[in-house]
Amino acid sequence: MEPKLTDEPTKSRFELHDGDELVGWLDYRPAGESVILAHTEVPDEHGRKGYGGVLVRGALERLEQDGKTAIPLCPFAAAYIQRNLELAKYVAPSFRAQFA
Repeated sequence: MEPKLTDEPTKSRFELHDGDELVGWLDYRPAGESVILAHTEVPDEHGRKGYGGVLVRGALERLEQDGKTAIPLCPFAAAYIQRNLELAKYVAPSFRAQFA
């Protein structure tokens, strides 16, 4: 089974579930036309399985579907985008220069 990303607006976060188990989340904050990616968390027991990248990529794609861009203030999210520069297109224009 592939992990499933859900948006939990009452918690201001995207959650990643593998089956019935919560394996990570990405906290966010609305910011007008954009959404601040504030913090990515994957518990130690689920580390090194690629869940963090799945969270960031999924969140960026979901934001695009909603007509929003991302402001990646979370160090993990910013580093993931830096390693996967094709994702910079999802970043708010005023923040894209840091990913050039």
